[in-house]
Amino acid sequence: MNLVEPADPVPVEKLGRVHFVGMGGAGMSGIARVLLQCGAEVSGSDAKDTPLLRELERLGAEVHVGHAAQNVGTADTLVVSSAIRADNPELVEARGRGLRVLPRAAALGALLLDRRGVAVAGTHGKTTTTSMLTAVLQHVGAGPGYVIGGTLVTTGLGADAGTGEVLVVEADESDGSFLMLSPSIAVVTNVEADHLDNYEGLEAIHANFAAFVDRVAQTLVVGIDDPGARRVADIARERGKRVRTYGEAAAADYRVSGITAKGFATSFTLSTSGGAVLECTLPVPGRHNVLNAAAALATADELGYDIRSAVGGLTGFTGAARRFELKGEAGGVAVYDSYAHHPTELTADLRAARAALDSREASDEPGRVVAVFQPHLYSRTRIFAAEFAEALTLADEVVVLPIYAAREDPEPGVSTELITSGIGHDRVHHIPDRAEAAARAAALARPGDIVLTMGAGDVTELGPDIVEVLRDRAS
Repeated sequence: MNLVEPADPVPVEKLGRVHFVGMGGAGMSGIARVLLQCGAEVSGSDAKDTPLLRELERLGAEVHVGHAAQNVGTADTLVVSSAIRADNPELVEARGRGLRVLPRAAALGALLLDRRGVAVAGTHGKTTTTSMLTAVLQHVGAGPGYVIGGTLVTTGLGADAGTGEVLVVEADESDGSFLMLSPSIAVVTNVEADHLDNYEGLEAIHANFAAFVDRVAQTLVVGIDDPGARRVADIARERGKRVRTYGEAAAADYRVSGITAKGFATSFTLSTSGGAVLECTLPVPGRHNVLNAAAALATADELGYDIRSAVGGLTGFTGAARRFELKGEAGGVAVYDSYAHHPTELTADLRAARAALDSREASDEPGRVVAVFQPHLYSRTRIFAAEFAEALTLADEVVVLPIYAAREDPEPGVSTELITSGIGHDRVHHIPDRAEAAARAAALARPGDIVLTMGAGDVTELGPDIVEVLRDRAS
């Protein structure tokens, strides 16, 4: 396994001056931002300039573009992301000087030490659930701090120190780094096989979630509909932890029923074991988002906030960046972007898109779903090729881009053909050039359709290009 070695968090006041290597990423920049708001001295570097770096500079951070040993300066603590290689000159300099070196999650864990922490974990839905919970807590006046692995659309930020006692963070199981967090409450949305470039298999993933249970001080809020999460709930009960469940199952403490698509909104009923029956409306589509909302409401309730008031926080929830995010509309075609990069995520988003189209008022031309998918990682493509193909069958037209390698080298015999050969219809278009993909997706779309770009790589940049092509065509 290729997991991060756990490190004990250090209280913020003992970190001294903190230098971030790879500070421009969503996760690292968020931690740096909160530290700055807490009064810490912060510096950092990244390989390229980004708006996030400039925002941190505006807040008082010393920012460097490019990596060099002298960037470390007078730092007492170095924080590194998992993407930083051992030969990075700043990391080499810090180790040579005997500075404290912490992985990103240990720095996040430091922020939790003095707060009432809520950590949202699970294979899917972490970012959306963290965002929904933040929106709900803001609505009830809790003034929460938050560190999200994306951007909260309502604030335009991925992190903020907040003014209240609660700090909501996204807990990353992909490299085992969530074992450096010690929250009061934890949410476990689901547990499936993923990140198998780091884990030997599903049993190893479950073992890490079992270890995560021991780090939770107060309550686990668990998605009971998911077999993997139910297993975590059973382990938690055996270890004497308080467990509260949510889902459609009759045994759920927070039971969801009556899920109804209303275009791109979704309504549902939430019944609590305490006797409350709440009618809820979400301005985002999909059963999976209803379950994320139930997790957020259940957690707010467990934190002691009025759950009836909390429901109002969902009404204004406009989403998180890259989570079924509207990129634009032109010529009667709506273009959305999704971070979906696992078969379960593709299936959830494509079903949500289909339900949204089917629930619209009747028209002469029923809308179709055009999926633009970029596989992420060679290992994930090889392992889940058949499942990806089955998920993409849910789209009416499928455009597939080459594999986004990210941190991996190419594998012999692993290509997108492993996916496209298994899709159950012939409306599949393999486009080797990303620039051509925008034109092809726009050409395939017709009024009333949805175009959905999907993947964890740079496919996200295609959405605006597709909208522009559609506008040119419409004019």
